[in-house]
Amino acid sequence: MEIVSNLVTVTLPNYLSNLPIPKSLSGFVHLSGTQWLSLVPFVGTVSLIVYVSVQAFTPKPPEKKPRVNQRIQKESSKVVNMFPLCDGSHTKHNEETGDNVGPLVLKRKSAS
Repeated sequence: MEIVSNLVTVTLPNYLSNLPIPKSLSGFVHLSGTQWLSLVPFVGTVSLIVYVSVQAFTPKPPEKKPRVNQRIQKESSKVVNMFPLCDGSHTKHNEETGDNVGPLVLKRKSAS
């Protein structure tokens, strides 16, 4: 813990106080090449912290739902082998996933 305390209370303030940060925007024009190079680690660290912070709070796009039909008649836009009463509920799934499933058909097993 002493190392962290020393880093935060002594090393970091000394490093920051020695950075050649001008008092105005026009002062950046007068910085030498060596002074610009001494700013690179600081600017890089601040940029990384800002980037990671923004990425953490940026909403992620929803993941695409997986396909149900992995191999049957993939060349067809919709797999339908008979024409049942269809309510179109599979259409939204096909649009979201790029799948080609048709309606679910339930058959009554005949009593023999």
